[in-house]
Amino acid sequence: MLSTVQAKLLIVDDLPENLLALEALIRREDRIVYKALSADEALSLLLQHEFALAILDVQMPGMNGFELAELMRGTEKTKNIPIVFVSAAGRELNYAFKGYESGAVDFLHKPLDVHAVKSKVNVFVDLYRQSKAMKHQVEALEQSRREQEALLKQLQNTQNELEQAVRMRDDFMSIVAHEVRTPLNGLILETQLRRMHLARDNAAAFTLDKMHAMVDRDERQIKSLIRLIEDMLDVSRIRTGKLSIRPSRFDLVQLVNNLLQNFAPQVEAAESSVTLTAEQPVVGNWDEFRIEQVISNLLTNALRYGAKSQIDVRVYNQHGQAWVEVQDCGIGISEENQQRIFQQFERVSAKAVVAGLGLGLFISEQIVAAHGGSITVESRIGEGALFRVCLPLQENSPINATSE
Repeated sequence: MLSTVQAKLLIVDDLPENLLALEALIRREDRIVYKALSADEALSLLLQHEFALAILDVQMPGMNGFELAELMRGTEKTKNIPIVFVSAAGRELNYAFKGYESGAVDFLHKPLDVHAVKSKVNVFVDLYRQSKAMKHQVEALEQSRREQEALLKQLQNTQNELEQAVRMRDDFMSIVAHEVRTPLNGLILETQLRRMHLARDNAAAFTLDKMHAMVDRDERQIKSLIRLIEDMLDVSRIRTGKLSIRPSRFDLVQLVNNLLQNFAPQVEAAESSVTLTAEQPVVGNWDEFRIEQVISNLLTNALRYGAKSQIDVRVYNQHGQAWVEVQDCGIGISEENQQRIFQQFERVSAKAVVAGLGLGLFISEQIVAAHGGSITVESRIGEGALFRVCLPLQENSPINATSE
């Protein structure tokens, strides 16, 4: 509403009685009238307030009204304020012409016509309010434009994220289908082969040694399926903040040593070798199952991408922290890929067909972070990769333990 805009009026005259008379004439509830007895006093008020109109007496001691108007027109803050001159001098002095030259919008002669003064002031106050209202509308439109641009950018980002999510979902489903099919195909073929031997009453196919081999093959395939399912469940737990961390006191060196013994068949199958360097026990409070999961992921990747090279594992403590390093001499990881391998469904090689869901490093990083530690990688293409896991050694270190 225009009427809600408060209008400020400035009247300048060296005679107090003239100021009081003019103030009584133009004052209203929706206006504030400021009075000045000199040009210097008027300038001070002009710098403090925004006025809808200035009514200046021409003849004043010191700086007269014309000089004050010229100063107002030369100042950025006051150059657009409408000026009305008032003078008691006769028309023959041609003050009106000089006033218009000074930038006035009107010139009034004393004695003032009450109706004319009220009418002119009303016009300039209405123009001021309309100008303010238009300015507010422009600002509102500009604010709306900025908000729309921000919303559009947000929608574009959301669309990009959704498109990325769809691509990740499709890639994930493709990877899952491939990874699940591999052990299932093995189990199906084994089952079909046994059914064929049974149909032919071929008892020789079920000797004790052959049964042991069958069970071992089945167990490997089943474990592979279980691992895939556990990885997917861990991702779900991480997303919902329900990744279970149950700390207990154990020796990290002993855990790694036992793990390497269990990895012996995989190491042999990969035509690789593993060395462990650990000069003393490294004991701390961590979740043994989860830390084993992390190191297993690192060893699996080292065997997968190590190009049949030697893998060096080192366990030590330094500066109140436990360190586990796994280094291979394989294909290496580009700097660009180093930034994304800890994300979901990312795998080191996009050119070669590799096993796994691309979740191992993502899950490992989340597990280590839940222990208050960190996991980093150093690598160059063709020069292998070095993964470092850092875990706090303090017994009372904060651990984000949650229950499933």
